Amino acid sequence: MDADGWLASGERIEIELESGSWHVFVRTAGSGPWLTLLHGFPTSSWDWAAVARLLEPTFRVLAFDFLGFGDSDKPRDHEYSIDEQADLTEVLWRRFGVEETGLVGHDYGATVAQELLAREEESALATRLQRVILLNAGLYVELARPLRIQRLLATPVLGGLLAHAVTERAFSRSLSSVFSSEHQPTAGELHQHWGLVRLRDGVSVTPALLGYMRERRANAARWQDAIEQTWVPLSLVWGMADPRSGAQMAEHARQRVPSLRVVGLDDAGHYPQLELPDRVAKAIKAAFT
Repeated sequence: MDADGWLASGERIEIELESGSWHVFVRTAGSGPWLTLLHGFPTSSWDWAAVARLLEPTFRVLAFDFLGFGDSDKPRDHEYSIDEQADLTEVLWRRFGVEETGLVGHDYGATVAQELLAREEESALATRLQRVILLNAGLYVELARPLRIQRLLATPVLGGLLAHAVTERAFSRSLSSVFSSEHQPTAGELHQHWGLVRLRDGVSVTPALLGYMRERRANAARWQDAIEQTWVPLSLVWGMADPRSGAQMAEHARQRVPSLRVVGLDDAGHYPQLELPDRVAKAIKAAFT
């Protein structure tokens, strides 16, 4: 399914957060127990399109664009935070009556999942997490290797100036660099990802969204404890060829969490759900059996 088809199969709904009233893109499809998919930076819920199609015969799949991403509102001068994105996730669970769900998070979405796990440990989460599956992300901030363009865009003042200078070519080059050499995105796919980033003047909010890198450092103990101390069954489905958070991240997590189930995809990079959707969907379904 292309990006236009994905957007046409969902809807923009109005939700209330402490920061105000916003419209976010949401898509639900399938039947069975709930499964919530959280996307990464700088892309959108469209990342899950191929995997969602394979999961929908087994699960009722909820996917959405975080505030500032994809077809959701992208307010300027907004203080984006992982905490607010976790609030957004909870608002949508209440909206759709989700009392229990599996949770799959990639990259930025995995960090949101860590915050939700922390809330679960505090008995502050109304929705029960059945199982959590994480795909490539900076779970341990000291091992993460952000792209140079990410570091520059996150710089105060310079980031705002640089954001307006980012071209589709530069974006495509950076995104391609985190895929494995065996599973590179096509020019057409990169163009669609760029279109979703640019939608609703999205490039202008990129520096603000990158504040999550500072949040990972500030909340390192909370979010690392969340995956090391949780009672919720936890799995990794991991692209081992990821140059930014690959095998070294998965191995460190395995050492820290002896009960952790790791499905290593040796020939996948940072976006296993885009590179090997069949194997990712199979691993997700297997985790629930």
